[in-house]
Amino acid sequence: MAGEVNLSVNNIPINLDHFVRSYIEHTVGGIVASLNDTGEIESLELTIDNEGQVAIQLNNAEVPIKYFPIEIIRSTILGMIAPLKGVEGEVNTLEITISR
Repeated sequence: MAGEVNLSVNNIPINLDHFVRSYIEHTVGGIVASLNDTGEIESLELTIDNEGQVAIQLNNAEVPIKYFPIEIIRSTILGMIAPLKGVEGEVNTLEITISR
């Protein structure tokens, strides 16, 4: 699982050290693997918009997600990034990209 991982919060790129980059990659990879009809990650984009909606693009295809998984994914991701240096105040938008 060695890939490029990028995170931006409120359109501000967040600097990631090796531990955080690896943690995000493994956590998001596990989330995606737990969803139906997903496969290996070549490219992934997970976004949370200003209305709290979660969207996942896996290998250039949208992954359909129902309400309950959206709630769990949003809570997990927001809890994971809240303590990071550079994340200040309320998270209005978030984007995580992973490419392998």
